[in-house]
Amino acid sequence: MASNLDQVYEEAMSLPDESKAALAERIVEYLVTHVNPDLEILQLDIVKRRRDEMRLKKVEPVDGPDALAMARRIISK
Repeated sequence: MASNLDQVYEEAMSLPDESKAALAERIVEYLVTHVNPDLEILQLDIVKRRRDEMRLKKVEPVDGPDALAMARRIISK
């Protein structure tokens, strides 16, 4: 499987940028319409729990760019 995936990736990277974008859009569209219902329920439960934690001031929200920067710092250690 990995070698097939690597081959597909290499072929996709050789496409013009507009074709790469179109391919990415098609893949995302597929993923959005083929969500595992059990996984979706689990993700919604997590989102609701985190929302409630923020409403109750148990945690402080972090801006997306700040969270990404923090994650990159942690990963690079």
